[in-house]
Amino acid sequence: MEDDQRKTLVLTGASRGIGHATVKRFSSAGWRVITCSRHAFPEDCPWEAGPEDHMQIDLSDIKALPQQVEVLRAKLNGAGLNALVNNAAISPKEPSGNRLDSMSTEMNDWRHVFQVNFFAPIMLARGLFKELTKMHGTVVNVTSIAGGRVHPFAGTAYATSKAALASLTREMAVDFGPHGIRVNAIAPGEIKTSILSPETEKKLVPEIPMRRLGTPEEVAKTIYFLCSEQSSYVNGAEIHINGGQHA
Repeated sequence: MEDDQRKTLVLTGASRGIGHATVKRFSSAGWRVITCSRHAFPEDCPWEAGPEDHMQIDLSDIKALPQQVEVLRAKLNGAGLNALVNNAAISPKEPSGNRLDSMSTEMNDWRHVFQVNFFAPIMLARGLFKELTKMHGTVVNVTSIAGGRVHPFAGTAYATSKAALASLTREMAVDFGPHGIRVNAIAPGEIKTSILSPETEKKLVPEIPMRRLGTPEEVAKTIYFLCSEQSSYVNGAEIHINGGQHA
């Protein structure tokens, strides 16, 4: 496919798990994928387009992020943007690995989590608004099952930031929709990634009706659906990908 015909995705949190599976899903469909991470592109990564289409960006730096978005826009070189997927997130733990609750989370941790998980997605979407408008693009925010329930492993700051992001998704759908931009969210449940706590599979799988963890590839397929014409009238939705785990 010629470069001027390729669709373009900007993806945060691409280095592992859901993000890595999303890179592979969109790349296999011929999309150009621009990845964003706080880390430089690893030299041993076999993905050929990586060094050119990777940007080292610190989503936690609220002062520097607007300028970094301008650098990201320059990578698009005046072209439009078909999709923005806000996948990056952080979930700090206690030194022992236990969840941080509302009493034990330090205020600096609250601010850090909300900057990465909540403020960065709207800052990116607003910063790339013209490019998204040009292509009638889509935004997909990655929330979490923890945003709608008290989770035994996810910390309070993470959970509340994801609940806020789900609400923001609905607000963005109303504000961006008249400009031809659809905004939706996916809420993964227990997905087999490195972010899971060691006890997750043993404790939570019996509570999942499908009796297994989800895979990053299954989540990536739903993200792709929301960025495709197949979902052309889906706007302001939050799709739960949890095997039926709602209780």
